Amino acid sequence: MKRTIFTPEHDDFRETVRAFIAREAVPHSEEWERAGIVDRSFWSKASALGFVGFAAPEEHGGLGVRDFRFNAILDEEMSYAGAVGDNFSLQNDVLAPYLIEYTTPEQQRRWLPGFTRGELVAAIAMSEPGMGSDLRAMATVAERRGEGYVINGSKTFVTSGIQADLVIVCAKLDDAQGAGSSPITLFAVEADAPGFARGRKLDKIGRRAQDTAELFLQDVEVTEENRIGGEGEGLTLLKRNLPQERLSIAVTAIAVGEAALDLTVAYCRERRTFGKPIGEHQAIRFALAEMKIKLDVARAYLDRCIEAHVGGELTAEEAAGAKYATSELQFEVVDRCLQLHGGYGYMEEYPIARIWRDSRVQRIYGGTSEIMKEIVGRSMGF
Repeated sequence: MKRTIFTPEHDDFRETVRAFIAREAVPHSEEWERAGIVDRSFWSKASALGFVGFAAPEEHGGLGVRDFRFNAILDEEMSYAGAVGDNFSLQNDVLAPYLIEYTTPEQQRRWLPGFTRGELVAAIAMSEPGMGSDLRAMATVAERRGEGYVINGSKTFVTSGIQADLVIVCAKLDDAQGAGSSPITLFAVEADAPGFARGRKLDKIGRRAQDTAELFLQDVEVTEENRIGGEGEGLTLLKRNLPQERLSIAVTAIAVGEAALDLTVAYCRERRTFGKPIGEHQAIRFALAEMKIKLDVARAYLDRCIEAHVGGELTAEEAAGAKYATSELQFEVVDRCLQLHGGYGYMEEYPIARIWRDSRVQRIYGGTSEIMKEIVGRSMGF
């Protein structure tokens, strides 16, 4: 079924992105996985073509284009190409709104030019050891000192934490500040700030080229000029951003599922058993057909969600539902595709093996599947 959400301008953008990824990302995938990090030069080259921070105002190096369809194209093409690293989805889909929508003009002048040039890599530090999905259980504390703050605490599962130049840290204001029921506040911490330290690069099952780190803050001094939003507004800003983050995960989920199915269909045409391609066996043909139908249905719903988001209509519940349904379907499809590859599917030399191990985390980050169902359930009045 032909997709109808894109214009000729989007189609031209897709062709440019596809050529860039084939040239600058795909040949380096194995190298980046071994290193456990995407080389910064890739980010600089992408930024030079306007692929980073394009929603930022023109005076700060952006294009002033706030159209999530461009974000979706970047996420999809990385998935279709089998490229590694989550730089586009993290920087454009997750971090850019904080730096563009919730910052003061002075903060934008300081941070956005470097961000749009690819010279400033940003990260957001929410999760903490033992905190789980409950942001209100956050233990990192920001204490008011004079005209600034002193932050103490630790963070974990911070994507791009190893190479980040600027980290948006979520912290609770000291209880004495009387911030009410939601004392969480956002602070921008420069990586060279005294007391800020990076821990180990976490050794993950998948997403090996995506550097993920532990971060530690010991008496880190932050001026009021580095606070993002008002005191106690952190939870509100986080919730406002989560629908786009979850939609981004959903976009990747369906694109990865489609890519995995394409690989498997090709394999089933080549691999022969009992004198014919395995795809001609009814059981396997039915399995392929079932996956295609499920992905096509999910694609239609996801495109509607993208349209709604572009129009400012996507609700938190709809984004949570999309994230849940697509990430669960992604792993169902990828796991079945690996099964159809047989023993070869378990070999690292076959792309389906990396796709399989990279897919598992989609049901965890951005909010677990259980949390997504809880959000949808509460919206039903329970």
